[in-house]
Formats: sequence, C-alpha cells, structure tokens
Amino acid sequence: MKHLSKLTLILVLVMTMYQTEAQEANKTSFSLQESIDYSLKHSPNYLNAELDLKSADFRRKEITGMGLPQIAGSIDFKDYLSIPTSLLPAQIFGGPEGTFLPVKFGTKYNATAGLSANWNILNSDYFFGLQAQKEYMNLSKISVTRSKADLVSQVTKAYYTVVISRDRLKSLDANIVKLKKTYDDTKATNAQGIMFELIDVERLEVQYNNLLTEQEKTLRLIEISASLLKFQMGYAVNDPITLTDSLNVESNFQELSKTVDVTQRPDYKLLTSQQTLLDLDVKRLKYQFLPSLTLYGSYQYNAQRNEFNFFEASNGDPSKKWFKVALVGATLNLNIFTGWQRMNRIEQTKITAYKNQNTIKNLELAAQLEASTASVNYTNAYSSLLRQKKNLELAEHVAEVARKKYQSGIGSNIEVVTAESDLTSAQTNYYNSVFDMIVAKTDYLKATGTLVK
Repeated sequence: MKHLSKLTLILVLVMTMYQTEAQEANKTSFSLQESIDYSLKHSPNYLNAELDLKSADFRRKEITGMGLPQIAGSIDFKDYLSIPTSLLPAQIFGGPEGTFLPVKFGTKYNATAGLSANWNILNSDYFFGLQAQKEYMNLSKISVTRSKADLVSQVTKAYYTVVISRDRLKSLDANIVKLKKTYDDTKATNAQGIMFELIDVERLEVQYNNLLTEQEKTLRLIEISASLLKFQMGYAVNDPITLTDSLNVESNFQELSKTVDVTQRPDYKLLTSQQTLLDLDVKRLKYQFLPSLTLYGSYQYNAQRNEFNFFEASNGDPSKKWFKVALVGATLNLNIFTGWQRMNRIEQTKITAYKNQNTIKNLELAAQLEASTASVNYTNAYSSLLRQKKNLELAEHVAEVARKKYQSGIGSNIEVVTAESDLTSAQTNYYNSVFDMIVAKTDYLKATGTLVK
C-alpha cells in the first residue's frame, strides 16, 4: 500500500507539472509582470545569455581539469605490404668492399597497445587560469543580469505602447460616434432644407474623415506594437495576445534622486570584472619566464607477426610473444629568449587595461548624466501629463458644449469642428505624455541599475 501511495503521489505531481506547463503554453492573457516572466523563459536572446553562463561554468571545469593528470590509451596496428629495406656494407658478410647488401628487417604485422599519462605540475598559465576562472564566471553572471535588464526595459516599453494605443483608440471610437451623430443630424436637416447649409455638412464630413484616418492609423500602430511586444517576449507572432494591465501612471509618481550609485549598474560591474581579468593577464605574462614542468609515463605492449595471429600468445615462442615497454620521464621547459615577445605582449595588455580604466571613468560620468537626465525627463513628463490631462478634460467639455449648442441651433458647426480637432490633439498629447513618463521612469531605473533585482 505504501508503494502504491508513493506511486500515486508521483503521478499526481507529474500530471500537475504537465498541466501547469500546458496552461502556460496556451496562455494568451498577460499582465506586464506576466509578460516579463514569459519573456525570461522564452526570449531567444535572453536564453542565449543563460546558455553562455552554463558554457562558462563548463569552461571553468575544463580549466580545472587541465591541472589533473591526463591519461590516454592507444592501439596501433600496422600491415607492411612491403617491408622496409636497409642497405648494409657487403664487406660484413664477406662481400667486396664499397658495395652494399640490401636486407629487410621486421615482420609483416606489428601491433602496439598501451596507456600513456602526463601531468603539468608546474605551469604559471594554469595557476593564473585558476584565478581567472572565478572572475570569468562572475563576468558571465553580470552579462545575464545586463541582458535581463535590457529585456525588461524593452518589454515594458512595448507593453505600454500597446496599452496606450489601445486606450487612445477607445477615445477615438467615442469621438467618432459622437461626431457621426452630429454629422448625420446635420446632413438630414440640410436635406430637408430647414436650417443648415451644405458647407456645414462638408466641414463636419472633413472632420469625420480625419477621425476615421486617425482610427485606422491607431489600429495599425496597435498591430505593429503588439508584434514588437510578441517578438520581445519570444511569443509566436501569429498567435493572439490580450493585455490585462491598464494605465495607472499618475498615482505612481515619486521624486527621483539625481545622484546614482554607479556600482549597481550591470555595465559598470562588467567593466570592473574585465579590469580584474586584464590585471590577471598582465601578471600571467610577467610570470611566463618561470619554467614549466611536466611528468609523463607510458606502459605498452607490442608484438610482431608474420601472420595475423595476435590473439595467440606463447612465452616460449618469440614470434607469438607480446613485449612490454614501460617508461617514466619529466620535461622542464624554460623560456630563455623570445625576442622580447613576452615584454611586448605585457605592454599591449597594460595598454588595454589602461583603456578599460578610462572606459570605467567615462561610464561613471555618463551614468551620472544619464540618471540626472532621466530624472529630469521623468519630472517634466509628469508635469506635462498633469497639464495634458487638464487640457483633455477642458477639450472634452468644450466639445460637448459645442455639440449641444450646434444641435440646439445656437452654435456654428465651425465651433464643433474646431472643438473636435482640439479634442483629438488633446488626446494625442495626453497619451504621448503618458508614454514619455513611462519611458523616462524605465530609463531611470535602468540607469541606476535598479530595474531588475
């Protein structure tokens, strides 16, 4: 019964995992955070960054393995179709002086099987490689963090581009419905010859067509923005997607500091990590004058046959015997003179390290400027947002009053056309300021290295 209960529990867990994965795969509705989470699992660029980290870990283990004994096995078989011939002085065998006698040595078949090993027990490159591997792993982790920050920034901007365009489309739809009614009423009244002239109808038609054009442009913008969002998320471009978040930017305003702790930025961490690696490389080159010592050994058996009978062995018959060969040795290599190549390589690496230090200083200045600019842009965008919202409310009120006056016969259609045009401009300015504020906030968080934890 206990085994049955465990099996049931495992099946339930497997089915739950399968259902969770299936639900995620079929998911079409996303909040902003869900979009970011989805992109971190499916964006090809980010997945490649994570694979680079795994590759770096294997590279670290590979470097560690270089310091361990290297053991190899080999089997060699030779079939001499024609046995090599050597020339011996014929005088040895009683022949005339100055002549040679061709003699063939060896057997038709030769085989060798054995093991060999070598071990670098003293090598400066290896020891500095061990020190560099930790920093190399750190470098790879920082690269993943930077890729994550870039992805979050791109997804956030693309997500809100769709949301803002979607809200703007709703406003345009409402404007079109109201203006269409005014246009239809005016056209019907003019047809009856009661009070409006044809030019009044035509002015309203022009404004109506302008709104339809804006509606079509916004629809296309939504389609393009949604495709861009899907691309950033790693989501199938042809699959439908629904965004569940709405605009709520005004209540999220906060005063942003103009100073920045540059050490929190992934690109700063990346450069400082590169500086550590460059300093290690300079040390590695300086210590290359040290000798390297390698131990090696070999243990083999070989056999020579005139017939292919290597699986037959007899200690009493040399033609059927395997002969043992074993050796150990050591090789000490010392760079005595390299034509000043090492010295010149050291100077080149030093220059690269100096350049990296200058890049770090430049980044410190650029980060401060970037954070300050993003903070000012954010504050300006918020102020603009408040003004544009007020303008939008006024424009909506003016348009509503103009429609009512016109329908009551006490206003002109020029007032209606002007009010509708102002309302459309106010809506456009409002949604642009919303987008500017979101972009400025995202850029600020990215500039301060706080966009992702």
